Amino acid sequence: MSKISLLIINGKSANNSALRKAVYQLRDEGFDLQVRVTWESSDVRRFVQEAIDINAENVIAAGGDGTINRVASELIHLSASSPPTLGIIPLGTANDFATSAQIPRDMENALNLAVKGRAVPIDVIAVNKTHYFINMASGGFGTKITTETPEALKSALGGAAYFINGLLSIDSLKADHCTIEAENFHWEGESLILGIGNGRQAGGGQQLCPEALINDNKLNITIVEAHELLPSLLNSLFDRKKNDKIIERDSRWVNISASHEMVFNLDGEPLLGNKFEFIVLPEAIHCRLPPQCDLLS
Repeated sequence: MSKISLLIINGKSANNSALRKAVYQLRDEGFDLQVRVTWESSDVRRFVQEAIDINAENVIAAGGDGTINRVASELIHLSASSPPTLGIIPLGTANDFATSAQIPRDMENALNLAVKGRAVPIDVIAVNKTHYFINMASGGFGTKITTETPEALKSALGGAAYFINGLLSIDSLKADHCTIEAENFHWEGESLILGIGNGRQAGGGQQLCPEALINDNKLNITIVEAHELLPSLLNSLFDRKKNDKIIERDSRWVNISASHEMVFNLDGEPLLGNKFEFIVLPEAIHCRLPPQCDLLS
């Protein structure tokens, strides 16, 4: 008998016929693949707890970046040691983490990787010791774009919807005055875009932290300064090599504070506050990733 794999599917994507076919194929090969479909966000915790209780080898998150991050976060919350291995099926609008990790978009190949691929340890980032992410925390204008893009626009245009909605929102640009501290680094000023990256991209394909690795025990920090707001935005999107208003660092931790309330988007989950503590949890979980994954050192 093969070990159990528990597949958690975002309810919005439950009717994916290609994924259904891939599940049946693996079952025909003898794999014990059980399927759970979410109706509300609290279902993820219940399903991950079930996977732990039945000693599942794999917990597979089928959905977008938010679904993947919720499953990964619950693995950290609920399992003190040796949690099930995380598998990923990209079914969201942007699929930023899956794209960076070269996870196949084809359902059969993605599910085979999630069940049978190599398991590698990856870092997870803790925020204020209560929240977690495996890909990216974005703040500033980038967060405004991702949180305010209408669902209908995302359904019609996919990841390009974030870019288009960003262009339509340029007249509402507003900078955050904040203080950022990390290892051998201190910065205070007006920031337009902030990226705290374990992975590399967010917002439907924008490479906020293009040098980030998910197993180097570090997070990457990108700050787009807010001098001349529109030129900074356009340069950060299209020609970052020539933009001297972009600051990039790496560190095992970073603290961000502001006198006003800020919002960070943690792989789709908004987190509000005026103080944020980011800490790397080295090799906190295992994830099944392809051999060609660029996010690994």
